[in-house]
Amino acid sequence: MIKSVVRAEAAKRALRKYGDKEKARLLKRYFKTGPGEYAEGDVFIGVNVPIVRKLAKRFEDLGLAENVRLLKSSIHEERLLSLLIFVSKFSRSDNDRKKEIYDIYLKHTGYINNWDLVDVTAKRIVGAYLMDKNKSPLYRLARSRSVWERRISILSTFHFIDRREFSDALKIAEMLLSDRQDLIHKAVGWMLREVGKKDVAAEEGFLQKHCAIMPRTMLRYAIERFPERKRRGYLINRYITGGIK
Repeated sequence: MIKSVVRAEAAKRALRKYGDKEKARLLKRYFKTGPGEYAEGDVFIGVNVPIVRKLAKRFEDLGLAENVRLLKSSIHEERLLSLLIFVSKFSRSDNDRKKEIYDIYLKHTGYINNWDLVDVTAKRIVGAYLMDKNKSPLYRLARSRSVWERRISILSTFHFIDRREFSDALKIAEMLLSDRQDLIHKAVGWMLREVGKKDVAAEEGFLQKHCAIMPRTMLRYAIERFPERKRRGYLINRYITGGIK
């Protein structure tokens, strides 16, 4: 146990060596940490993501309990480091350990509280674990009051989409059509676009049914790769039918 504590503290010290005050100031603005913004109060020390990834490899054998302690940090880059370590552990684990990591992840979603933290982990932990299992946890997350849990829900389906299984992605996208958060609009549109990369007919079936009520950002993300004429057609259809903003 003492060794694990030392290694956890060593990971923090190693990370903080790369801190940059000016970069931290820019990151705070980029990740919307101001009063009333979605990441209000989040703390950055200004470490580039490639460095955090490098340190995650260096400390990938950190014990699970100590990695949870790292995840509970108030510092954004320390939480990111912890989550990248969990991703690495998950990919190298047997089924029992994968379940343990998955359970830890869902128990600590309160610390997975910015879009970058969700986006680098949901697919690789939650989606990967649930691939051959009951997907009901994703629907529970989709109904959550937490924007981050809702984003975890739709981003987790990325793993299924990669394997040409679109049903859950489309059902959860439908659940989130009336979501008020721009971060959810972007995430849903992104996943619809990924569906289209695999099967454009599946994406267009969804769009033809729902484009009139889709938030503008969601629709724009979804049709980003379409030919200009087709994009214009969807946008005009949405405008004519009075889609929500």
